Amino acid sequence: MVDRDAIPARVVTRSLLGFTLALALAASTEAEAAEAERIVSVGGAVTEVLYELGKSEEIAAVDSTSVYPAAATAHPNVGYIRALSAEGVLSLSPDLILLEEGAGPPEAVSLLDQAGVRVVHVPSGYDAAGLPAKIEAVARAVGEESEGTRLANTIGAELAALKAELAGVGRRQRVLFVLSLVDGRPMAAGTGTAADAMISLAGGDNVLSDMKGYKALSWEAVTDLQPDVVLSMVRAGSSHDVDAILSQPALAATPAGRNGALIKMDAQYLLGFGPRTPAAARDLAARLYPGLKLAAQ
Repeated sequence: MVDRDAIPARVVTRSLLGFTLALALAASTEAEAAEAERIVSVGGAVTEVLYELGKSEEIAAVDSTSVYPAAATAHPNVGYIRALSAEGVLSLSPDLILLEEGAGPPEAVSLLDQAGVRVVHVPSGYDAAGLPAKIEAVARAVGEESEGTRLANTIGAELAALKAELAGVGRRQRVLFVLSLVDGRPMAAGTGTAADAMISLAGGDNVLSDMKGYKALSWEAVTDLQPDVVLSMVRAGSSHDVDAILSQPALAATPAGRNGALIKMDAQYLLGFGPRTPAAARDLAARLYPGLKLAAQ
């Protein structure tokens, strides 16, 4: 048993002081989060989470990937997530800057971190565990922890339900994700990408599971991969005609080419990894396995 009378008074005083400072810091952090009135949201998923949390009126600006909901496009725009101007962001007088992982360039991010404005770096979260963590990070930043936890739990449950439904799939579809055509060659996704994670959530197998990141392939390599399905995306202002993919002679010798199996989905919906991800994964699964009866969400 500890003899309380033997504990020096200065130790007790230091402990109480440390505890008091910790409480003050926590209270200050909560107040700071709650008082954010001019938020610059960088990352389409971050913006979607803010809308889900009821924080749309506090948004001062968004980036060009913030296209959903449609109302988000009415905010001032700070440009592409990977090509930010620190001066442009700071000119909007934000009191909170939310930067989704991958924001850049590094020099601009460094300047924002040193500008004296509160900056929160939000993890990308490209899997069933990381997505709820992303949502909770945004919620903490704006003082909506309880609502963030509720939203994260809902999304986690929806993804778990889809995984259970897909457990009965026999042969998994082999999927090739093509981001774009570069000099006529397909830029395809390997592991560690949002596309790879989405294919997995939808019950498919990425044909490039032995490759990391994105890489331009030869069409001969595509033939050798023998994908069942080619997955691609559509987005506003894109010059990439995904229909041209199936016209490639090399693809005709694959199951995807023979069956005309090209799936096109909205870019942010498919790869954004925000609140709509469970719905996107379910939609993709329904198209990969049209004979499988999935529950409506």
